[in-house]
Amino acid sequence: MQFSDLGLNSSICSALDKKGYTKPTTIQEKAIPLILKGNDVMASAQTGTGKTAGFTLPVIQKLLDQPKAQANKIKVLVLTPTRELAAQIQDQVRLYGENTHIRSAVVFGGVSINPQMMKLRKGVEILIATPGRLLDLYGQNAIKFDSLNTLVLDEADRMLDMGFINDLKRIHKLLPKKIQTLMFSATFSPEIKNLAHEFLSNPQSVSADVVNTTVKKITQKIYTLDKANKINALIALIKEQDLHQVLVFSRTKHGANKISEKLNNADITSSAIHGNKSQTARTKALADFKNKEINVLVATDIAARGIDIAQLPCVINLDLPNVAEDYVHRIGRTGRAGQDGLAISLVSADEVESLSNIEHLIGHLLPREELEGFEATHNVPVTSMSRKTKAKKIDEVKIIAAKRANKNNRNSTQKKTSNHNNDFAKKIRQKINANKSVRKSKGEVSN
Repeated sequence: MQFSDLGLNSSICSALDKKGYTKPTTIQEKAIPLILKGNDVMASAQTGTGKTAGFTLPVIQKLLDQPKAQANKIKVLVLTPTRELAAQIQDQVRLYGENTHIRSAVVFGGVSINPQMMKLRKGVEILIATPGRLLDLYGQNAIKFDSLNTLVLDEADRMLDMGFINDLKRIHKLLPKKIQTLMFSATFSPEIKNLAHEFLSNPQSVSADVVNTTVKKITQKIYTLDKANKINALIALIKEQDLHQVLVFSRTKHGANKISEKLNNADITSSAIHGNKSQTARTKALADFKNKEINVLVATDIAARGIDIAQLPCVINLDLPNVAEDYVHRIGRTGRAGQDGLAISLVSADEVESLSNIEHLIGHLLPREELEGFEATHNVPVTSMSRKTKAKKIDEVKIIAAKRANKNNRNSTQKKTSNHNNDFAKKIRQKINANKSVRKSKGEVSN
């Protein structure tokens, strides 16, 4: 299937051809026709699936037949969780709409609001914004929503994770009642579904891939080592394997700064991006990384949202993410567009639970290696029990507890029985865990 088969205008297809895009991705093929028909859409799509074009292309198409937005007014509002993602969407809107009359603007915090107010004075067809700055502009009477016909919520799961739920609800109350709403999210948790129920009307659901898929062209491996040796091991790894253009993930802002400082001290050019960095510093760091002026970019999960580098060769997890799905998002930044990618994770004994969750999610164990000179002195057990097996064991515990309780307390009330069941089940679990600890201390593999 070609983009022209989706009903897109020749001017848009021409812009796509110019960039070498000839065939739509799965999410684009599914979402674009629905959006063009005017449906509200819930799209489950991860980074790297072409989701941004999945909504920008049909939105631009629909605007071609509409009059220009008047002073301080907009036709389409795209809400995003981060400044980097907002800037990336703006770049794509400009690219795909370069042969059209469509005007766009991007607004976010961390920079002066006055130039943004000036940009909106004549009106724009598409506004890409972070929630907080949008509310600031509305409070300054710099924007009016009465001409709005489309709302896009991009990376809705991240917006909720970052605490934007109240801002989103405030914004929603300011908008016209009858508009088309498009929600794109990597996952659809109960909270996201509740938000969709509130914001969307009879939405059509589409999905790019299941959440636990990782690109086949990405080589994944882990190095087991002690936590205290991670940064030195990272330096050795980059130098010994001659790695270039490496995206390193840190769980914390402080950690990102520390890693970047150590890398620079070891003559490995590096910058860090996270929420405490100024917008100017973040933009420069990202530009330097894309232009290969620095070798390593260290980022937190939130700051990395919106990083889009077509041929990023390597991702390294210095810390495993707390949420297993974030592992998929992280490594999905390499191995794009048919290119080979490398995803390395440095794993210490305190991250066993996170590793287990990741391996269960992706459906296989990650290959293990040791880095010479940094061998682990604290064992990192191999995950071997599936979640189904764990669930079965817990169910067995509950059954045993119930039988024991019924036998000893047949004349007790239902409430007392329930309490006894829980207490007994707890004791059994404690005993199982104690047995596991004994096995681990003997060097056995954890079940």
